Amino acid sequence: MKTFSYISHTKNSLLNMDLNFNKNEDHNKLLLSNLKQRFAKVKLGGGEKRIEKLHSEGKMTARERIDYLLDEKAKSIEIGAFVGDGMYAEHGGCPSGGVVVKIGYIKGKQCIVVANDATVKAGAWFPITGKKNLRAQEIAMENRLPIIYLVDSAGVYLPMQDEIFPDKEHFGRIFRNNATMSSMGITQIAAVMGSCVAGGAYLPIMSDEAMIVDKTGSIFLAGSYLVKAAIGENIDNETLGGATTHCEISGVTDYKAKDDKDALDRIKSIVGKIGDYDKAGFNREKSQKPALDENDIYGIIPKARTEQYDMMEVIKRLVDNSEMDMYKEDYGKSIITCYARIDGWAVGIVANQRIVSKTKKGEIQFGGVIYSDSADKATRFIANCNQKKIPLVFVQDVTGFMVGSKSEHGGIIKDGAKMVNAVANSVVPKFTVIVGNSYGAGNYAMCGKAYDPRLIFAWPSAELAVMGGTQAAKVLAQIEASSLKAKGEIIDEIKEKELFDKIKAKYDEQVSPYYAASRLWTDAIIDPLETRTWISMGIEAANHSPIEKKFNLGVIQV
Repeated sequence: MKTFSYISHTKNSLLNMDLNFNKNEDHNKLLLSNLKQRFAKVKLGGGEKRIEKLHSEGKMTARERIDYLLDEKAKSIEIGAFVGDGMYAEHGGCPSGGVVVKIGYIKGKQCIVVANDATVKAGAWFPITGKKNLRAQEIAMENRLPIIYLVDSAGVYLPMQDEIFPDKEHFGRIFRNNATMSSMGITQIAAVMGSCVAGGAYLPIMSDEAMIVDKTGSIFLAGSYLVKAAIGENIDNETLGGATTHCEISGVTDYKAKDDKDALDRIKSIVGKIGDYDKAGFNREKSQKPALDENDIYGIIPKARTEQYDMMEVIKRLVDNSEMDMYKEDYGKSIITCYARIDGWAVGIVANQRIVSKTKKGEIQFGGVIYSDSADKATRFIANCNQKKIPLVFVQDVTGFMVGSKSEHGGIIKDGAKMVNAVANSVVPKFTVIVGNSYGAGNYAMCGKAYDPRLIFAWPSAELAVMGGTQAAKVLAQIEASSLKAKGEIIDEIKEKELFDKIKAKYDEQVSPYYAASRLWTDAIIDPLETRTWISMGIEAANHSPIEKKFNLGVIQV
């Protein structure tokens, strides 16, 4: 592996002249181009015709509403843009899960906004819609962020009601969370800008303040057709549950707005008067850009998943002034642990190292694998960050823990368990960036979704799975071939290759970062150059929520 020394970040640098760098750069920029094209399609929601129909009704789209509400020119990040990608094809699809979620600023205050997309099945809730709404509420509760609901939904998507209605993490959990957030003092504001029916009618009314748009907004437990069927009453929807009814007769809503913009302006005014919050007190200094060119990241991350590269060179392009304080630099070299700053915020970084190296004992350590000494180092570093109240950033490119008799006899399971224990019990906010492989138990130890990172996001180069596609396909193909042979079928080399190719194609689809993002295993797929913004805004959000627990590893095997 060639290690580069950067004395400048001009186009004539040694790195840019390296052929391998240029191949990597071309590959990763193609991945980025694909990301942008897919996102452009997602932003259309249910399509241009449905957007035109919405506009003809005097309504804004979900994305237009959010853009108008958030402070102009201020940064924002979108949660779950690719949720539902490739899912529910038999039902016409569900782009972005039929709901748009962004963290941004309203009158300078950081908030999370949830807007139903009425161009996708009239804003109806698919199973993944419920999961995404719950994720938005989870972010609000963890970080004590004000949450704004822009409601325009036909309610539960009835053909799939059995997958969204009754369970603990289904539709009803939304209202439980409304109540919980209210008791926590988290501001909730709802604007009914279209349909708000059946159980969904409780969401705005369980918010602190609710408004409704005249003539386009409506709230009722049952619409006019169902009322006619149930009790024989003839009544139109506007009289049943329109703005005048709920602002003048029932008192269900607090404000009547003349149109979408009027409602959004009212929200801005309310949020602008919210008082300051108690801070967790994470350390921040004046932000500095990395001293090395961030664009070099495209050329550093290799095209081939098995190729070595120096993760240190990636970190230098993410942290302020490209400076860091290394922790146990010469011990446990398959994991990097260091203190640094990102956009001024102090962070502790735990990252997988992809260079094959030798220990002082002369032992070979393979890149991307967690060894006992690396797990031990990471455990102690995580404990230190918790003691010092420093947020943790995990940078994943991991194939798992080291296997074999030497590792097993050396207690790799015990040392791995210590690291997992430290990650699970960490009380400082955690953020996870998946830049390459995220396989097996390595995903867990490096703070995968199951370990409650405040935000978890992937680069286009990421893969998530129990193991790599080639290895998994070989194992599964061998099992399938043995099963067919047992049935008396003749399996030659050609048949074995067909089996392997078929299984690998399916597995490759499942390890794709888009497959993970569609199911909300990650919050987003982002351009690597957006990483600093995501971490900075994430720590700013976490700073709203003072740490109330003490770090305790519990019982571990020493």
